[in-house]
Amino acid sequence: MPAPERLADRIAAIAAEAGALAMARFGGPVDRWEKAPGQLVCEVDLAVDALLRERLSALLPDAGWLSEETVDDAARLACRRIWVVDPIDGTRDYLRGRPGWAVSIALVEDGQPVVGVLDAPARGERWRAEAGEGAWRGDVRLRASDHATLAGARVPADALAKADRDFATVAKPNSIALRMAMVAAGEADLLATLRWGHEWDIAASTLIACEAGAAVTDALGRPLAFNTPAGKAFGVLATAPAIHELARNRLRARAEAAMARGD
Repeated sequence: MPAPERLADRIAAIAAEAGALAMARFGGPVDRWEKAPGQLVCEVDLAVDALLRERLSALLPDAGWLSEETVDDAARLACRRIWVVDPIDGTRDYLRGRPGWAVSIALVEDGQPVVGVLDAPARGERWRAEAGEGAWRGDVRLRASDHATLAGARVPADALAKADRDFATVAKPNSIALRMAMVAAGEADLLATLRWGHEWDIAASTLIACEAGAAVTDALGRPLAFNTPAGKAFGVLATAPAIHELARNRLRARAEAAMARGD
């Protein structure tokens, strides 16, 4: 195993290699299909997934594997460490030739991410965090905003519900990982989803946001855990620290109703 201080560097280098592979096909013709209704995948997703599994498994052979583009194997549940990977988070933007996508890699240990990396080559951005060591975009340390009211809170969204018209919209990348990273960078104040989602969508960005001082929970305000049997969480709520409780209280009834419906 590499020395602890070098592990994040090596993960970031692997993410950059994967990002370069995706970028080489970006904007060109690629085969695509629906793996489930409304869930797009393309040949580049699979190529990046294969590269990541080869490189990351060689880096830590004892670590388990959970990826959007690999059939799940319950053997991961017996692993103390596990890679949680989304080869291209934001495939829709990738296929549309838009820059709102990223390679997402998290190393999870004992149920919590300890290294998180996002490589977003179409945006010229590389994000990383290590547990207890802060979060960075390039060589700039990240800090969540000090916004203290729901009024005027910046939300990466195309449109707002009527009850949330006091928020302010900002540009929304398709990648949820990048939207959470915006909260980490102080470029947004609140990101919420009120439905079941996969761990690979949020594992890396959860650490990035937390290390930047943001507050991150599931949609009901409960702590997030990773490498769970289902590999899912009920939504995510990432906010500037001062407004997390306010946001949770506003969204609770909607989140509970969505959970009851099985969304």
